[in-house]
Amino acid sequence: MAWDEWNQLKAEASGTSSTRMQLNRVPDEPDGKTLSTNSQGDLKVVNEHLSKIGDHAFGLYNRLWREGRVAEATTDSAASDLSGQGFDLGGALSHVSLKWASALADLMDACAHISNHMDYTKNAHAGDEIFIERRMSSIAMLDGGFDERASEPGKPNDLVYGNKEDKGDKKDGE
Repeated sequence: MAWDEWNQLKAEASGTSSTRMQLNRVPDEPDGKTLSTNSQGDLKVVNEHLSKIGDHAFGLYNRLWREGRVAEATTDSAASDLSGQGFDLGGALSHVSLKWASALADLMDACAHISNHMDYTKNAHAGDEIFIERRMSSIAMLDGGFDERASEPGKPNDLVYGNKEDKGDKKDGE
């Protein structure tokens, strides 16, 4: 490609093209509304929401365990009885029972995974909050210890060590 061709392509691309790149933004819908309901687009996690999701998944797991297997014994018994009498329907009923048990186990595993993940996520966020809070408070304490503007040179920093007058202590010679 020659230099002239490259300049011509750049000019065409920057000219009348209606398609432009958009950064840090979701394009507007045709009706003028934006897709995002949050103007900043930030993800917000609330521990109460995580707990509710986890509790619902755990409750669903327990219900599936109790109620999803109610017909298992009678279905298997009927399948065995029908097969024993020479009906092909017995084998089909047994096949359906096995597929149901497999699908039920998969669904219960998914519910358990969701419940456990929500508990883990809730605890991880709580741990992160504590870690960040400790880091920030230690930075503020360290910063206060080196801030010479907080006290006169040679005097203890009241932000770090407190004010002796507030504690009821008297200074030497008073």
